[in-house]
Amino acid sequence: MNTIQIEDKTFEILLENDNISKRTRLIGIQINVDYENRCPIFIGVLNGSFLFMADLLREIEIPCEIGFIQVSSYTGAESSGKIRETFGLPKNLHNRDVIIVEDIVDTGYTLNYVVGEVIKQAPASISVCTLLFKPAALKKPIEELEYVGFEIENEFVVGYGLDYNGLGRNLKDIYREKTVATPLP
Repeated sequence: MNTIQIEDKTFEILLENDNISKRTRLIGIQINVDYENRCPIFIGVLNGSFLFMADLLREIEIPCEIGFIQVSSYTGAESSGKIRETFGLPKNLHNRDVIIVEDIVDTGYTLNYVVGEVIKQAPASISVCTLLFKPAALKKPIEELEYVGFEIENEFVVGYGLDYNGLGRNLKDIYREKTVATPLP
């Protein structure tokens, strides 16, 4: 399936699941090395990170804990820039090594908010692990961005946890919005 239709948008394949799995395995190996003899807490940013985080944690061999936060800044295909927290952070982050797991970092607004909330609990360290990163869309720099699966263009993507109006999260591959060529006058 090279193209899919979700509501009013057509998407084409960007990253196949095999490539996602290979990159996730490599990130897991790096985290195992970086956090050897430590017990980090992975905090997934819901809803989008759930598939990536599950696959990433299968690659983690060091002792670890997990937690989640749910925030939202999207309406349709656009980030509103307004963050709404609907499910809060774990309260035991003081002096802990925290790894925030995201599906995608684009504007940086959501991640900036989450990092700020984690900092309030005085952790030992904070790093961010994201499957996708859109450098061209970044409006708030993220110093803690340590692990990046793939850098992509500033395109709208769905699949593997990412959605369009709640749909498409269940797709095993990642698709980008297909642009329609505008006829020349």
